[in-house]
Amino acid sequence: MPQLAGFDFMSFLPIVLIFGIFYFLLIRPQQKKMREHQAMLAAIRRGDKIVTNGGIIGTVSKLTNDKELLVEIADGVRVRILRSMIAEVLVKTEAANSDIVEKKKKLHPNLMWKRNKG
Repeated sequence: MPQLAGFDFMSFLPIVLIFGIFYFLLIRPQQKKMREHQAMLAAIRRGDKIVTNGGIIGTVSKLTNDKELLVEIADGVRVRILRSMIAEVLVKTEAANSDIVEKKKKLHPNLMWKRNKG
């Protein structure tokens, strides 16, 4: 009896397997790396030592807005760069004093916290 021409799942299976392999070996790790990079960019603060995509090493002087930073690359030499052009953060600065006080308030809510004036 001759077979009817039609859809054969076994001929479609290799394409599905190849797509699955590409997803787990290429697409998913790239998405994870992109999320980590976005988190790193969002956490940049003044005083952090950074490396740009062009290889320039500098210290963040000022966060001008959501997209730009003012970076000091030498004594008295400051350049504006896009936040998205930062490749990595070499040295993170410590949390500001007010950040430390806020963390202590959350840990010990029953204690009274006063700022020292003077």
